[in-house]
Amino acid sequence: MAVTYELIKTCKQTGARRGRLHTPHGTIETPIFMPVGTLATVKAMSPEELKEMDAQIILSNTYHLFLRPGHDIVKKAGGLHQFMNWDRPILTDSGGFQVFSLSKLRQIEEEGVHFRSHLSGAKLFLSPERATEIQNDLGADIIMAFDECAPYPAEHDYVKRSLERTTRWLERCIAAHDRSEDQALFGIVQGGMYRDLREQSAKEITSFDLPGYAIGGLSVGEPKSIMDEVLDYTVPLLPAGKPRYLMGVGSPDALIDASIRGIDMFDCVLPTRIARNGTCMTSEGRLVIRNAKFKEDFTPLDPQCDCYTCRNYTKAYIRHLFHADEILGLRLTSYHNLHFLIRLMENVRDAIMNDCLLDFRNEFFEQYGLSEERSF
Repeated sequence: MAVTYELIKTCKQTGARRGRLHTPHGTIETPIFMPVGTLATVKAMSPEELKEMDAQIILSNTYHLFLRPGHDIVKKAGGLHQFMNWDRPILTDSGGFQVFSLSKLRQIEEEGVHFRSHLSGAKLFLSPERATEIQNDLGADIIMAFDECAPYPAEHDYVKRSLERTTRWLERCIAAHDRSEDQALFGIVQGGMYRDLREQSAKEITSFDLPGYAIGGLSVGEPKSIMDEVLDYTVPLLPAGKPRYLMGVGSPDALIDASIRGIDMFDCVLPTRIARNGTCMTSEGRLVIRNAKFKEDFTPLDPQCDCYTCRNYTKAYIRHLFHADEILGLRLTSYHNLHFLIRLMENVRDAIMNDCLLDFRNEFFEQYGLSEERSF
């Protein structure tokens, strides 16, 4: 297989996993947070800056790259790695979530999905075969099967039909995948918030011997307590010797709690999206830099942070940049938030190695301002 998982350590306190994911473009230390580079760029960040903060892998989006510049252009450039000047691992999602989120613009059939471009309104079509072919051309180390992501809430019968279609589509993705020597195809477990359907989907998806498996259909509007419950009974259904990827999750509390439950990989647009609005993640909780109280605050965003932003700039200066609509402001906050989550996962890995992840969680939650109690 092009991608293999190596288990290094299991935390005695929680059962969380410390591992390594070996890919054609390098080894990834897990659990890992993957910055999202939707259009072959992590918004406001250069590849050099991402390396400086030790981003080990980034995610790009099939749907958006299919629309622009077109996967044919990326292929001519030599693939995503060459196109965007990134020599570390890349994961591409299938575009399924983006297609299904355009609920008023798409029509689902067994063959695939008819939809309209959110840019031009042009009629387009994606099938399992087409989504896989596009990802073959993009050339990421890890690609995702084309699946149907059911909304929340959704009726049991609808979710059952949806997950069964996802299984049939996975079989077609496998048949269309022609780069297994240097590219790993991951399957996606669906099933909504229904335990019996998650069990059915996990059994069907893991019946295919794939390099890794993802859990989809979470962080779609459900309460976090429900997400935790679904993870509690779904993660044990996945093979222990393969990586487990929770799609679309990136809040600090969710990263820690899902790591405790055995998840290895995460991605989310959250850190850069809120950064562009002036919201920063710090060791003491969220901070909105636009607030007036920071006008004369000449301290770093987070005194416990050693990122480029915190080493060189003050809250007062960054607040000024936002109020003056200067691009540097959102670049500095984006850098800080990404660095914060990357370092958080580094600390999670260290806590697993030291068999103290639950202690780390409780200390982090208290300092971050999260008082919610959960048992494991």
